[in-house]
Amino acid sequence: MYTYRDIWKISYPIIIGLVAQNIMLVIDTAFLGRVSEITLGAAAIGGVFYLCLVMLGTGFAIGGQIMIGRRNGEANYGAIGKVFDHTQIFLALLALFLWILLNFVAPPFLRFFISSPAILQESLIFINYRKYGLLFGFLVLGFNSLYIGNTKTKVLTLSTFVMAFINIVLDYVLIFGHYGFPEMGIAGAALATNIAELFTFVFYLSWSFFRKDHLFFRLFHFRKPDWVLLNSLLKLAVPVMFQYFFSFSAWFVFFLIIEQIGETALAASNITRSVYMVLMIPVWGLSASVNTLVSNTIGRGQTEMVMPLIYKVLLIGVLISIVSVQVIIFLPDPIAGFYTDNQHLIDATTPLLRVISVALVAFAFGMILFNGLSGTGKTMLALKIEVLAITFYLLTTLILAFYLKAPANVVWMVEIVYFSAMGLFAFIALKRSNWREHIV
Repeated sequence: MYTYRDIWKISYPIIIGLVAQNIMLVIDTAFLGRVSEITLGAAAIGGVFYLCLVMLGTGFAIGGQIMIGRRNGEANYGAIGKVFDHTQIFLALLALFLWILLNFVAPPFLRFFISSPAILQESLIFINYRKYGLLFGFLVLGFNSLYIGNTKTKVLTLSTFVMAFINIVLDYVLIFGHYGFPEMGIAGAALATNIAELFTFVFYLSWSFFRKDHLFFRLFHFRKPDWVLLNSLLKLAVPVMFQYFFSFSAWFVFFLIIEQIGETALAASNITRSVYMVLMIPVWGLSASVNTLVSNTIGRGQTEMVMPLIYKVLLIGVLISIVSVQVIIFLPDPIAGFYTDNQHLIDATTPLLRVISVALVAFAFGMILFNGLSGTGKTMLALKIEVLAITFYLLTTLILAFYLKAPANVVWMVEIVYFSAMGLFAFIALKRSNWREHIV
């Protein structure tokens, strides 16, 4: 049975890694906020649109992580390499497909939905540069799935600090044009992240050879495709892919709706998104942990320990969220002021920050229970729950924004409803579904 100490030992390297990763988002947003309000708003639209597609890769990597966790729990270490190799090949092919999609489909799609010509132009510039980071970004996701799945999570801290350091330095020189580099604005932010992902992939590759992981887990053999394994992996991963895709697509639609309220509301929402994602970090780390810990526990045949494990992680997550939101309850203006020196924008952001202070507690409840359910292998059931929660989320957003003409801070309250509903449905599923007999 995993103790609170065990849970934290596995979770904290993921959390530290996510801290470093989200520092990139904070610095990006703060730098772009000093370029212009238009650029800041475009980073929200372009960034979330790009993330929607990246979530397909993230979802597949999490499917691989669940299967790796199950093999790790069974002590079948040689089989982990086979799962990893198939995961990486699929992710590389998916990256190629999404590059084609971003190249040919993204421009007309965004032109149809974005009303501001200035925001449209900046969003397309961002995507045009960012699409070249898909391949190495996806291969990094595959390595994350390997090391989270086998609970050797300390390397995530190192890899993400490599990514964050390179990204922040290049952000500074490429966005503003320092030290002889061209002043690229939003394109510089995208290019900096691409280069950082390339270096992170090289770091992971070097680590796996230096630590002899390629021998222990039998990595990089790239045998001929095992169609039975690939079919099992797809059955497990595809629902997670679409679950993540639908989740971030809903957020993309949310930002399109906010854009209709106004450019200031969109810029304020981008600042709020940055703060929101930083404060989500501990729960994201715990959610990744509960996913793989549940899978490892079932792999060892200890199904009776799953629910007590999830409750332990849930308690940690809710308590951390309650503590962390105090900073935005008591210091909303200084936090918004970090991103922009525009007082009008600071005033527009403050009410949104107060809303997410409540949403973050709901996020802890919803995400940990939901990832606990995914860790059991019942990913199709998790997808159904996600679709149900998102449908309610979008309908509520549309009613508030267009029918009731509610201000942005009221529209943001749908986050509370969304995560609360997700957690409730996941809890009912964990109690009533037959996940104990589910084979992965």
